[in-house]
Amino acid sequence: MSTATDYKPPADLVRRLREETGVGMIDCRNALVKAAGDYDAAKRELSELGAAKAAKKQERAANEGLVGSYIHAGGKIGVLVEVNCETDFVARNERFRELVRDIAMHVAAMSPQYLDRGDVPAQTIEDVKLELRKSVPPGKPDNVVEKIVEGKLNKWYEERVLLDQPFIKDDEQTIGELIASLIGVLGEKIAVRRFAKFALGEP
Repeated sequence: MSTATDYKPPADLVRRLREETGVGMIDCRNALVKAAGDYDAAKRELSELGAAKAAKKQERAANEGLVGSYIHAGGKIGVLVEVNCETDFVARNERFRELVRDIAMHVAAMSPQYLDRGDVPAQTIEDVKLELRKSVPPGKPDNVVEKIVEGKLNKWYEERVLLDQPFIKDDEQTIGELIASLIGVLGEKIAVRRFAKFALGEP
């Protein structure tokens, strides 16, 4: 049986992983070696690597980028979204452009109310928690109640906060994770700055 130290991944498996993740060949090969050929584990490893790289880049300035649009339902629904990056070079990259299009399409379909959790007013969170506590069956210890409320609150975020929403094209990852994975590939900070959805006849 192969171990992580002697396993040599076949070239076609490395290529497949690269095509699915967009990560460099060396990183893909290393992930497969570390996972001893477990493809799903290697894919998770690369996702975590992208998230770690994304966290390191959060303090950097992102003043370039694109404003993208998506029009749906015969011109009755439209979305504008601004996504920033660090350089004009990345802004012209096709993977970045695809990300902007995908986010605009996602906003059209899922109608998020907030960009991230920090955008949700503190009073709104308190009001939501109050309502969620009412739904917990009586008689449970306080610590259990708080865990239940926290779980329900996370679900509330998933339904309303863009970065927490499962991506419509792949519900195995959130929009935040989708962005983090591309940061790992392109090596720059990428951030959604703002978005707006317009629906014909709605205020």
